[in-house]
Amino acid sequence: MNTLLKKEIQTDAEKYGDDRRSPIVERAEAKAMTERDLVPSEPITVVLSEKGWIRHAKGHDVDASSLNYKAGDKFLASARGKSNQPAVFLGSDGRSYSLESHSLPSARSQGEPITGRLNINAGTSIRQVVMGEESQLWLVGSDAGYGFVCKGSDLLSKNRSGKALVTLPQGAEVITPSTVGDLDSDEILAITNQGRMLLFPIKDLPQLGKGKGNKIINIPSAKAKAREEFVSHLMSLPQGATITLYAGKRKLGLKPADLDNFRGERGRRGGLLPRGLQRVTRIEIDSGDMVSDESQD
Repeated sequence: MNTLLKKEIQTDAEKYGDDRRSPIVERAEAKAMTERDLVPSEPITVVLSEKGWIRHAKGHDVDASSLNYKAGDKFLASARGKSNQPAVFLGSDGRSYSLESHSLPSARSQGEPITGRLNINAGTSIRQVVMGEESQLWLVGSDAGYGFVCKGSDLLSKNRSGKALVTLPQGAEVITPSTVGDLDSDEILAITNQGRMLLFPIKDLPQLGKGKGNKIINIPSAKAKAREEFVSHLMSLPQGATITLYAGKRKLGLKPADLDNFRGERGRRGGLLPRGLQRVTRIEIDSGDMVSDESQD
């Protein structure tokens, strides 16, 4: 009887059988969802005041400088991002801190002091705020003329005490990080407060997780220590971009061919801008498909 059953099953399998229709798929181990995973992805603007008060407003069309601030306080910096992205804050000591942006108080209020959420070293102030994807590349450095490229994930810290990010030479300050579009073709644009300007390929800088970085533009050590000369603008410039430099009411437009006069090797002194345009206060970048505005803090 057993033999008969086996033969009938084998006969039916050969006659009616086909390949498995429900494939076996190996999946990754299930993980608990975080609060950020449940937050909707909406455009927001995070605002930082001079006294270190923080808040967030919905949307990107926010005039942060016109918000209501406490007596004696004023606008310092802002960053545009998404509600499910952390906000990264940089201290004057070169440390970086991160907070969930959706948890910050609404811009309808005056916000709350950042010292209530973070352990910030005495004598340190929060000077910049940035937002972006963890895979986004950033140009980070000090106004002493040093810098490096890092990922957005390198800026994040899970600790209230933050993490060491930029090693600052004596008397130097952190420059507001600038996004990098293409490591292969972007250039670094560095301008000092005395009107020295230098451009060179961004791929000449190392990609690090933290540190001092390499020399971007040469500033005499005596002038750097006395803060007679320092980097006032540091950013990544797309290939083929046109820039407009503003110095008060005066401005100077520079096309890609004009910028050749300021291109050189990393760490060089750079070229001197024309008289009357050496105190650059604002830079407008036209990359062909978009225009961005970089203002001095």
